[in-house]
Amino acid sequence: MGNNTVTITNNSTGESHEFPLLKGTHGPDVFDIQQLYKTMGLFTYDPGYKSTASCESRITYIDGDKGILLYRGYPIEELSEHSNFLEVSYLIMYGELPNQDEYDKFTFTIKHHSMVHEGFKNFVNGFRRDAHPMSILVGMVGAMSSFYHDSLDITDPLHQEISVHRLLAKLPTLAAMAYKHTHGQPFIYPRNDLSYAENFLHMMYAVPAEEYEIDPLHAKALDVTLLLHADHEQNASTSTVRLAGSSGANPFAAASAGIGCLWGPAHGGANEAVIKMLEEIKTPDNIPKYINKAKDKDDPFRLMGFGHRVYKNYDPRAKIIRNFAKEIVEKLEGNDPLFEIALKLEEIALTDEYFIEKKLYPNVDFYSGIIYKALNIPTSMFTVIFSLGRMIGWMAQWQEMIRDPKRVIGRPRQNYVGPAKRSFVSLDKR
Repeated sequence: MGNNTVTITNNSTGESHEFPLLKGTHGPDVFDIQQLYKTMGLFTYDPGYKSTASCESRITYIDGDKGILLYRGYPIEELSEHSNFLEVSYLIMYGELPNQDEYDKFTFTIKHHSMVHEGFKNFVNGFRRDAHPMSILVGMVGAMSSFYHDSLDITDPLHQEISVHRLLAKLPTLAAMAYKHTHGQPFIYPRNDLSYAENFLHMMYAVPAEEYEIDPLHAKALDVTLLLHADHEQNASTSTVRLAGSSGANPFAAASAGIGCLWGPAHGGANEAVIKMLEEIKTPDNIPKYINKAKDKDDPFRLMGFGHRVYKNYDPRAKIIRNFAKEIVEKLEGNDPLFEIALKLEEIALTDEYFIEKKLYPNVDFYSGIIYKALNIPTSMFTVIFSLGRMIGWMAQWQEMIRDPKRVIGRPRQNYVGPAKRSFVSLDKR
């Protein structure tokens, strides 16, 4: 193997070939196997893409062993302390932090495009009252390509930008409409004088009969939560958006596909599962019993909100959001039993040899569900809010993929293990 190549040898044939070794800004080196099938007639087998880089990206970097998360090179800890969701959205989309003029223009654009076409009222009302808000959101985001089809040329940078702005601006309005529909309440129009998080809370909870006062702590906690969820490398939903977009599908269709993927309980639904788990445990006194159940391989019970596919250390997002969860709970109720259970579980996870050995640290879902519950947000809306935060990441990844001169339609290979070729037998002879 040379300094810039990796040699692969097929021991059954003795054939060897060199493949380029690529170096990134951070992380392990990557060897380029694009020509593997052409030169050696081989595929790789990597279920779940655990060791496969599907693209080159300049947006987000994660070091799971060290608990590091960077947006465009900036540590998540610094961004959550000094910035806000819309400023970070600009950073993720354009690659650099905005100056004051750029920030003002960007926030003005997002705030003043938050209204949606009135036809969406009829569209939403076509869903059953008991429809899950995520199913409504999948449909409404996909339908945006019908309502806003004037800028769907994916090769036009201006059309790309307009579509991203529209998704970022209108998604909170659509999400709030989904919530109002399932609660039988009138839709509330957005307000341009409110921040991104304030506007969403207002559209969620305001009613025409009385004034709604927004708690600044609630708005700040929601804003930070959205910021922490803005992007996370090539996770399942982001990969889905890229794969859908690689076919040339419009950004609304690609975003809808991402929302559908996020809906899965192993992905965006994890924080909802955390609340259900805490409610099942009921009291701190029951924790030892459930810890033993979690350790028992034959018991189907699993502790939700612990461990992560990438992080093998404390999820840096969990450290940040934990403080907000504690502050909100203390302000609202002083002593929330679910938060008591959560803190006790965290304490055990950080000291118990079983959790340490398996590197099962609390992740962001562990605390985000606590915050949402404290804000009186129903569990059915948890993943919807996840979508609000992740949309800018999806669209930045989509735009990066669209503008990549090496872009090709995604087409994974397979290891076929079905029946060998066989001849058809007519029905009367079977």
